[in-house]
Amino acid sequence: MAGWVVYAKLDGNITPDEAAAAELARYAKERPTALVKDARNVLLIGSDSRAGDGNGEYGRDSGTERSDTTILLHLSAGRRSATAVSIPRDLMVDVPACRRPDGSRSSPTFAMFNYSFQTGGSACTIRTVEKLTDIRIDHHVVVDFHGFKKMVDALDGVEVCLKEPIRDKAAKLRLPAGRVRLDGEQALGYVRARKTLGDGSDTDRMDRQQRFLGALVNKAQSNDVLLNPVKLYPVLDAATSSLTTDPDLASLRGLYALVRGLRDIPTAQVRFLTVPRESYVYNANRDQLVEPAAEKLFERLRTDAPVSVTGKTPGEPGKSQKPEKPKQSEQSEQSENSTSSESSDHDTYASPSPSEPTFRGNTAGDHTCA
Repeated sequence: MAGWVVYAKLDGNITPDEAAAAELARYAKERPTALVKDARNVLLIGSDSRAGDGNGEYGRDSGTERSDTTILLHLSAGRRSATAVSIPRDLMVDVPACRRPDGSRSSPTFAMFNYSFQTGGSACTIRTVEKLTDIRIDHHVVVDFHGFKKMVDALDGVEVCLKEPIRDKAAKLRLPAGRVRLDGEQALGYVRARKTLGDGSDTDRMDRQQRFLGALVNKAQSNDVLLNPVKLYPVLDAATSSLTTDPDLASLRGLYALVRGLRDIPTAQVRFLTVPRESYVYNANRDQLVEPAAEKLFERLRTDAPVSVTGKTPGEPGKSQKPEKPKQSEQSEQSENSTSSESSDHDTYASPSPSEPTFRGNTAGDHTCA
């Protein structure tokens, strides 16, 4: 009986995104076809909404929900590997006509990527990603600030390695150099900060997010969490309580079916990278895809081919230099025609051979403190 009560509580935590499912069904004929049985592509969307429990402290609710972070997660058939690809908010893309929250429809437009979520929520974002990559999105997950913090706290914090002390008033961060265990509040500040950490660019922030996710994967895979029921329950409770997902994932059974084999993937096979991009030719504060590198990446994900990553430093072959650009106010990101909140840097790839491209990135097994 107690077990059923626990299951029912966790099962009821997840919010099914019925509106997105209906909108995607409307455009079913135009969506890409999945090419590899059992491989899965999951779109992870971090929402900057100030509505909801615990989110108001991060600013006033403007009534417009935007995507703070978007990651395309590819899970290989047989769950031998996982590849997480960050999509920059300022990437210029074709956004299709989408249903707005008020029921009206927008017109197709060429705009910054995060305009899609701002205009038509998760369904519009999924259709934009599918149009960009020709990759079928099987599932999606939307998590807000509060849910992210709860997950980190449920894991009893996540350890990161800092080369320098952090003093960031806006992010409410004051951390020493070296090994630091971040609680939920600190982790949120760490992955969102952009005013004083690094060079202030979107590249630096996404790199930091990827390093943190690698550390989180290491922590979640540790035996003292996944094999200890006392520690596992609060993690499951946190993981489900602030999620909005497609209806197929909106249950413990659905989530379990997706992730049951993930704990056996070696950390060296959990890869993080950013879609190859460079400064937009008509506006240095926007991004555009680097071709043919981006299409090579998308093709490998579509066909479930291995993706190789390597950490390249500026000046090495295959990694373009990061141009220095002035930091800008974040107020401007609310419109596709406004000035970017963050500078955009080149992010290409190094390739040992035309048939086996290697992209700039890292794995969950990389140790930055070594």
